[in-house]
Amino acid sequence: MCQMKIVMDKEGQQELVMEDVAHLEVVEEGIKISTLFEEPRLIPDVTIKTIDFLSGKAMLQGR
Repeated sequence: MCQMKIVMDKEGQQELVMEDVAHLEVVEEGIKISTLFEEPRLIPDVTIKTIDFLSGKAMLQGR
């Protein structure tokens, strides 16, 4: 199973947002993420900066 880590880029520092993310959706308000067993969580006012499929990590940045 391929689950991702979601991190936020804050002025060059990486802050872990959520681990074991199974679903990521870009919505008008930002990014909606969810794991297999938790309710979806909205991260407002962010965009996807990078996705590294080999390390299983998606980096977000504020708009």
